[in-house]
Amino acid sequence: MLTSKNRAYLRSMAMNIDTIFQIGKGGVSEETCRQIANALEARELIKAKVLENSGYTAKEAAEEISDAIGAEIVCTVGNKFVLYKKSEKKSRIELL
Repeated sequence: MLTSKNRAYLRSMAMNIDTIFQIGKGGVSEETCRQIANALEARELIKAKVLENSGYTAKEAAEEISDAIGAEIVCTVGNKFVLYKKSEKKSRIELL
C-alpha cells in the first residue's frame, strides 16, 4: 500500500516518463494486462492513456488493470493513469 508521500514521489517521477500504453476500443484484455505486467516488472512505473473510443474512463481502466495484475494506482489525470509495481527481480525505485 502506497502512502501519500510515496504517491507524491512517484507522481513527480511520472511527469518525466512517456506514455507507453494505450487502451483503445479493444478495452482491457488479458493480453493488455500481461503486457503491462511485463512492462512494470522491467520499469516499475508506467504511464498509460485511455482513448475516447474505449468506453472506459482512465480510473475504470486503471482499477481493472491494477486488480488483475496486483499493481498500485499512483494517479489518474484526464485520460491518463500511472501504475506502480515493485519489481520482483530488480528494484530500481526506492520508496521512503
